[in-house]
Amino acid sequence: MFVDFRWPNWHREDAPALEILRAAPVNEGVARATPVVFVHGAFLGGWCWEAHFLDYFASCGFHAVAPSLRGHGGSDGHARLDTYGVREYVADLERVIADLDGPPPVLVGHSMGALVVQRYLERFPASSAVLMAPVPPQGLLPATLRMAVSDPWLYAQYGLMQTFGSGVIDTDVAQRAIFSEQTPDEKLTEYARRVQRESQRALWDMNVHAAGRPWLAPASVPMRVLAAEDDALFSADETRAVADLWGCGWGSLPGMGHAMMLEPGWQQAADTVIRWIWQKGVR
Repeated sequence: MFVDFRWPNWHREDAPALEILRAAPVNEGVARATPVVFVHGAFLGGWCWEAHFLDYFASCGFHAVAPSLRGHGGSDGHARLDTYGVREYVADLERVIADLDGPPPVLVGHSMGALVVQRYLERFPASSAVLMAPVPPQGLLPATLRMAVSDPWLYAQYGLMQTFGSGVIDTDVAQRAIFSEQTPDEKLTEYARRVQRESQRALWDMNVHAAGRPWLAPASVPMRVLAAEDDALFSADETRAVADLWGCGWGSLPGMGHAMMLEPGWQQAADTVIRWIWQKGVR
């Protein structure tokens, strides 16, 4: 079967308005020229980076930017959420980056956002890219089947949330799904209130078109894949397959759940990203 992956001409005036969260270095005299753009995963919004990462990266001299993709967070488009797929999310990322100053950015994508980053790199350059807990090339089906067998209540909760929204989420289940046991209950409750439905079309894309296509990238981009040791969604082998596909390095953060940027140990994840960026000579 042939699938047409041609990209449409996106008209900016027709695209939903985006919420774009930013943090700038306090001391512009030591600010780094290369911005860092964070791309959130499914069911989340730019707020997941605002909790810790944006200000922390700004304190290290980076201009940090975290958009909420259309239909997510404070962006427009919630009423049409199910009509949007990864292609539309890439168009959002393109719009955000086109308005930034400086060299091509560092891209940090989490889960579904890591797939958005990979698709963006098929058309545009970046200084480097970090894929955190990325969707595996084989898609969501293996993880979904594993969840249905090993934790049926967790599987059922995902279905309820997708149908009825975050109000039905059991916080204990949420902890098993994307957090480690170290996450305080009050934080779980706070984050659970902000979780939302994901686009059915985007979920389909993550099942059927989840593999990156490095052969389409116009230039080689330094890349790193970061896994979470206690990730209940994607196994080490599944995330390592993304690194193998792109021929890049892979590492796993101990004691971390899927939502690394929100975990009590978030600074370990942030420092790992920052050190790697420095090692690649991004300034």
